[in-house]
Amino acid sequence: MSQVAAPTPLNEELIKLRREGEERAAKRLGGELGYPYVDIGKTPASFEAVTAIPEPQAREALAVGLERGDRTLAVAVADPRLPPTLRLLVELRKQFPALKVVIASRSGIAQLWHMYSFSVKEAKGITGKVEFEARLAELMRKLPNFRAVKEAFGALDFAKESTTDFLEMLLAGALANEASDVHCEAEEEQAKFRFRIDGRLHDVATNIPLKNYEALLARFKLLAGLKINVRDEAQDGRFTVRAASDKEIEIRVSIVPSEFGETVVMRILDPKEIILTFADLGLREDDLVIVNAELAKPNGLILNTGPTGSGKTTTLYAFLRKLNDPEVKIITVEDPIEYRVEGIEQTQVDAEAGYTFASGLRAIVRQDPDVVLVGEIRDTETADIALQAALTGHLVLSTLHTNDAVGAVPRLTNLGVKPATIGAAVSLVIAQRLVRKLCEKCKKEVPLTPETEAHIASFLKRIPSRVDRAPYAHPTLFEPAGCGACNHFGYKGRIGIFEFFRGGLELEEVILQEVAETVLVQLAVKQGMVRMQEDGVLKALRGLTSLKEVEEVTGPLEWQSTGI
Repeated sequence: MSQVAAPTPLNEELIKLRREGEERAAKRLGGELGYPYVDIGKTPASFEAVTAIPEPQAREALAVGLERGDRTLAVAVADPRLPPTLRLLVELRKQFPALKVVIASRSGIAQLWHMYSFSVKEAKGITGKVEFEARLAELMRKLPNFRAVKEAFGALDFAKESTTDFLEMLLAGALANEASDVHCEAEEEQAKFRFRIDGRLHDVATNIPLKNYEALLARFKLLAGLKINVRDEAQDGRFTVRAASDKEIEIRVSIVPSEFGETVVMRILDPKEIILTFADLGLREDDLVIVNAELAKPNGLILNTGPTGSGKTTTLYAFLRKLNDPEVKIITVEDPIEYRVEGIEQTQVDAEAGYTFASGLRAIVRQDPDVVLVGEIRDTETADIALQAALTGHLVLSTLHTNDAVGAVPRLTNLGVKPATIGAAVSLVIAQRLVRKLCEKCKKEVPLTPETEAHIASFLKRIPSRVDRAPYAHPTLFEPAGCGACNHFGYKGRIGIFEFFRGGLELEEVILQEVAETVLVQLAVKQGMVRMQEDGVLKALRGLTSLKEVEEVTGPLEWQSTGI
């Protein structure tokens, strides 16, 4: 059997030169005939516009629809003088009086004809919403665990598989395994899929033919409302998966060009993530005392810090649910809105419309809110307005990117906020990470060596007195084993590890004298801060996670340290 030779750099260069020559010829023709020219490779086209022209007529007339309205249609043609093209334009003007005609290259037009491959039967599903309700139970029964998903993809006959079935299997497998993200990555000869489960990436399929991958990529773009025919720029969108009559899951899509094609990452935003209780988050009882005291205050700034993916948004949504009450007005400005919460007014950043965190926050404080959530403090203007709002009778919640809780203060000063303002406005800074929880069905106890017992005893002596020692009277450590319930990973689910740095008069006094991090650390020690790593060790001693997991997230265990 003969094989198609892989493209060489010379062939690719010749193809590029031929395309550039074709585009120049099309542009020249447009100028000669008085029609605008468009490069379809850089022009968005909608599925509705393409299918406004039947495929046989489009191919005969060398034409394709680009954008469609109720009575308008923009159509690209290779040469408006061709008889089939003239006949098509006459017919189109009957349906679309405001018809706009542009000139494009033949290969550019042909590039969009592949959208006809989405048949009329499949086109019904291209609405920005995938209706899984009727099939989800069956699909998820077939894909009960990660191993089943891998086997299902391994058994696929890609030559026969429809794009719709392919898409449904991918999404159903991700939902069944509670993946937070789906990574679709183009490689030189094939593509691969990976699921992020409990923060770790796992290969699902590594042998996806590029032809199937391109078809699936086009479907993602259609669903998310992105430019189908543009491949050299980053795009972001979202669509909805209806998993049941009362449950819709948002899928956030990010597409970026890569060396061998386009790479897709889909973030799965499951509404169940925002109905977590404080206990589900992993807050200890002594931490809850601090949180509840700050949430009960009518004003102040509560900051949650940590890297992307550390659970900051989930924690702040839990705080909003605690505060959500008919007598309390809560407004948010987010980028983007990840979860919809009933009873809360949520707004989304729109840079093109001039609605930024800063302008949105400035508008929000004029709406007489009691509680304000700012998705992230990124710049001086947003920081200033947020702190001023906290000083003028509003409870403000926001996030900031720092490595630990005390680092929030120098970060704010680096943004240009006055130290005096920080000390007066900030009421609580939280830093957090996520660690994987040991599977309750298969975790196994680890025999303690005398050395480890000594480390644990020393550790328990030096942690702050506010931590109840009773649960750790007989410390036990566990390690992962692996079973069917946890996909043989040994872990199932994640839990937060936290540290809290409180504001107040002491912070005001310290920060007015010096904003050095060492001084702030000393204040944190005086407050009785339990560091994130220490919180992780406490959770390991209760059998919630393993010491190895805590080390991987926070670094080597500092058993011998004395102080923070």
